[in-house]
Amino acid sequence: MSLLVYFVRHGQTDWNAENRLQGQADTDLNALGREQASENGRKLAGLIADPKGFDFVASPMRRTRETMELLRAAMGLDPHAYRTDPRLVEVNFGDWQGFTYAELEAVRPGISNERSLDKWDYLPSGEGAESYQMLCDRIRPWFEELSHDTVCVTHGGVIRALFRIVENTPKEVAASLDTPQDRLLRLRDGHLEWI
Repeated sequence: MSLLVYFVRHGQTDWNAENRLQGQADTDLNALGREQASENGRKLAGLIADPKGFDFVASPMRRTRETMELLRAAMGLDPHAYRTDPRLVEVNFGDWQGFTYAELEAVRPGISNERSLDKWDYLPSGEGAESYQMLCDRIRPWFEELSHDTVCVTHGGVIRALFRIVENTPKEVAASLDTPQDRLLRLRDGHLEWI
Protein backbone atom coordinates (compact mmCIF):
# COMPACT_ATOMS: atom_id res chain seq x y z
CA MET A 1 0.00 0.00 0.00
CA SER A 2 1.27 3.45 -0.91
CA LEU A 3 1.57 5.93 1.95
CA LEU A 4 -0.23 9.25 1.93
CA VAL A 5 1.74 11.99 3.69
CA TYR A 6 0.92 15.67 4.00
CA PHE A 7 3.89 17.91 4.79
CA VAL A 8 3.20 21.38 6.15
CA ARG A 9 5.81 24.07 6.59
CA HIS A 10 5.33 26.07 9.79
CA GLY A 11 3.51 29.37 9.44
CA GLN A 12 5.32 32.66 9.02
CA THR A 13 7.46 34.14 11.79
CA ASP A 14 8.71 37.71 12.07
CA TRP A 15 12.16 36.40 11.10
CA ASN A 16 10.68 34.91 7.91
CA ALA A 17 9.12 38.27 7.10
CA GLU A 18 12.51 39.96 7.67
CA ASN A 19 14.41 37.31 5.63
CA ARG A 20 16.48 36.32 8.67
CA LEU A 21 18.15 32.93 8.75
CA GLN A 22 16.27 31.04 11.46
CA GLY A 23 17.72 27.57 11.36
CA GLN A 24 17.45 26.12 14.85
CA ALA A 25 16.73 29.44 16.59
CA ASP A 26 13.44 28.83 18.39
CA THR A 27 11.13 31.55 17.06
CA ASP A 28 7.35 32.00 17.29
CA LEU A 29 4.64 32.41 14.68
CA ASN A 30 3.34 35.88 13.91
CA ALA A 31 -0.32 36.72 13.24
CA LEU A 32 -0.08 35.79 9.55
CA GLY A 33 1.68 32.54 10.46
CA ARG A 34 -1.10 31.58 12.88
CA GLU A 35 -3.71 32.21 10.16
CA GLN A 36 -1.69 30.17 7.64
CA ALA A 37 -1.55 27.28 10.12
CA SER A 38 -5.30 27.38 10.76
CA GLU A 39 -6.07 27.63 7.04
CA ASN A 40 -3.87 24.62 6.30
CA GLY A 41 -5.79 22.75 8.98
CA ARG A 42 -9.08 23.63 7.30
CA LYS A 43 -7.67 22.36 3.98
CA LEU A 44 -6.59 19.10 5.61
CA ALA A 45 -10.03 18.68 7.18
CA GLY A 46 -11.45 18.65 3.66
CA LEU A 47 -8.86 16.16 2.40
CA ILE A 48 -8.73 13.63 5.26
CA ALA A 49 -11.98 11.80 5.87
CA ASP A 50 -10.71 9.83 8.88
CA PRO A 51 -7.84 11.54 10.72
CA LYS A 52 -7.75 8.69 13.26
CA GLY A 53 -5.88 6.69 10.62
CA PHE A 54 -3.08 9.27 10.46
CA ASP A 55 0.03 9.77 12.52
CA PHE A 56 0.63 13.43 13.38
CA VAL A 57 4.26 14.43 13.93
CA ALA A 58 6.06 17.75 14.18
CA SER A 59 9.50 19.18 14.63
CA PRO A 60 9.88 19.99 18.35
CA MET A 61 10.53 23.69 17.69
CA ARG A 62 7.99 26.25 18.95
CA ARG A 63 6.95 27.48 15.50
CA THR A 64 6.23 23.95 14.25
CA ARG A 65 4.44 22.86 17.42
CA GLU A 66 2.20 25.94 17.36
CA THR A 67 1.48 25.30 13.67
CA MET A 68 0.52 21.69 14.44
CA GLU A 69 -1.70 22.71 17.35
CA LEU A 70 -3.55 25.35 15.32
CA LEU A 71 -3.83 22.96 12.38
CA ARG A 72 -5.29 20.18 14.55
CA ALA A 73 -7.71 22.59 16.24
CA ALA A 74 -8.94 23.70 12.81
CA MET A 75 -9.49 20.02 11.97
CA GLY A 76 -11.63 19.60 15.09
CA LEU A 77 -8.97 17.44 16.80
CA ASP A 78 -7.29 17.63 20.19
CA PRO A 79 -4.56 20.22 19.56
CA HIS A 80 -2.03 18.40 21.75
CA ALA A 81 -2.51 14.79 20.57
CA TYR A 82 0.56 14.56 18.34
CA ARG A 83 4.20 13.60 18.74
CA THR A 84 7.47 15.32 17.93
CA ASP A 85 10.65 13.98 16.37
CA PRO A 86 13.96 15.84 16.82
CA ARG A 87 15.18 14.72 13.40
CA LEU A 88 12.62 17.09 11.85
CA VAL A 89 14.26 20.29 13.14
CA GLU A 90 15.46 22.84 10.62
CA VAL A 91 18.96 22.89 9.17
CA ASN A 92 21.42 24.47 11.61
CA PHE A 93 22.86 27.71 10.21
CA GLY A 94 25.42 27.96 13.02
CA ASP A 95 26.73 31.49 13.57
CA TRP A 96 24.52 32.78 10.75
CA GLN A 97 21.27 32.27 12.67
CA GLY A 98 19.44 35.54 13.31
CA PHE A 99 21.16 37.44 10.51
CA THR A 100 19.98 38.56 7.08
CA TYR A 101 22.28 38.04 4.12
CA ALA A 102 22.77 41.81 3.97
CA GLU A 103 24.00 41.79 7.57
CA LEU A 104 26.33 38.85 6.87
CA GLU A 105 27.67 40.62 3.78
CA ALA A 106 28.48 43.71 5.87
CA VAL A 107 30.69 41.57 8.12
CA ARG A 108 32.11 39.26 5.45
CA PRO A 109 31.73 40.65 1.92
CA GLY A 110 31.20 37.98 -0.73
CA ILE A 111 29.72 35.38 1.62
CA SER A 112 26.38 35.22 -0.27
CA ASN A 113 28.13 34.60 -3.57
CA GLU A 114 30.43 32.03 -1.96
CA ARG A 115 27.44 30.07 -0.67
CA SER A 116 25.53 30.38 -3.96
CA LEU A 117 28.32 28.55 -5.82
CA ASP A 118 27.36 25.30 -4.05
CA LYS A 119 24.39 26.07 -1.81
CA TRP A 120 23.57 22.39 -1.17
CA ASP A 121 26.96 21.41 0.23
CA TYR A 122 27.99 24.76 1.73
CA LEU A 123 28.72 24.61 5.46
CA PRO A 124 28.12 27.85 7.37
CA SER A 125 30.49 28.71 10.21
CA GLY A 126 29.84 27.86 13.83
CA GLU A 127 29.33 24.93 16.13
CA GLY A 128 26.69 22.47 14.97
CA ALA A 129 26.28 24.12 11.55
CA GLU A 130 24.93 21.87 8.80
CA SER A 131 24.90 21.82 5.03
CA TYR A 132 21.71 20.83 3.23
CA GLN A 133 23.40 17.48 2.46
CA MET A 134 23.96 16.91 6.19
CA LEU A 135 20.28 17.74 6.78
CA CYS A 136 19.30 15.30 4.03
CA ASP A 137 21.36 12.57 5.72
CA ARG A 138 19.62 13.35 9.03
CA ILE A 139 16.12 13.25 7.51
CA ARG A 140 16.51 10.12 5.35
CA PRO A 141 16.22 7.55 8.21
CA TRP A 142 13.07 9.28 9.51
CA PHE A 143 11.55 9.21 6.03
CA GLU A 144 12.47 5.57 5.46
CA GLU A 145 10.78 4.62 8.77
CA LEU A 146 7.39 6.07 7.74
CA SER A 147 4.84 3.28 8.02
CA HIS A 148 1.49 5.09 8.41
CA ASP A 149 -0.38 7.81 6.58
CA THR A 150 1.00 10.95 8.21
CA VAL A 151 0.62 14.69 8.68
CA CYS A 152 4.05 16.21 9.30
CA VAL A 153 4.75 19.81 10.28
CA THR A 154 8.34 20.77 9.60
CA HIS A 155 10.62 23.40 8.01
CA GLY A 156 11.64 24.71 4.60
CA GLY A 157 15.05 23.05 4.65
CA VAL A 158 13.53 19.70 5.54
CA ILE A 159 11.11 20.02 2.62
CA ARG A 160 14.03 20.76 0.27
CA ALA A 161 15.76 17.61 1.58
CA LEU A 162 12.59 15.60 0.94
CA PHE A 163 12.61 16.67 -2.71
CA ARG A 164 16.15 15.27 -2.98
CA ILE A 165 15.12 12.02 -1.26
CA VAL A 166 11.78 11.44 -2.99
CA GLU A 167 12.14 13.05 -6.42
CA ASN A 168 15.93 13.00 -6.75
CA THR A 169 15.68 16.73 -7.51
CA PRO A 170 19.11 18.02 -8.57
CA LYS A 171 20.82 19.51 -5.53
CA GLU A 172 21.30 22.92 -7.16
CA VAL A 173 17.53 23.05 -7.76
CA ALA A 174 16.52 21.57 -4.40
CA ALA A 175 18.68 24.09 -2.50
CA SER A 176 16.63 27.01 -3.82
CA LEU A 177 13.13 25.52 -4.02
CA ASP A 178 10.29 27.73 -2.89
CA THR A 179 8.65 26.24 0.22
CA PRO A 180 5.37 28.13 0.76
CA GLN A 181 3.86 28.40 4.21
CA ASP A 182 0.27 28.61 2.96
CA ARG A 183 0.14 25.35 0.96
CA LEU A 184 0.27 21.62 1.62
CA LEU A 185 2.85 19.29 0.13
CA ARG A 186 1.36 15.87 -0.61
CA LEU A 187 3.32 12.65 -1.00
CA ARG A 188 1.21 10.12 -2.89
CA ASP A 189 2.26 7.19 -5.08
CA GLY A 190 5.90 8.06 -4.46
CA HIS A 191 5.65 11.64 -5.77
CA LEU A 192 5.50 15.07 -4.14
CA GLU A 193 3.10 17.79 -5.25
CA TRP A 194 2.06 21.16 -3.81
CA ILE A 195 -1.69 21.51 -3.34
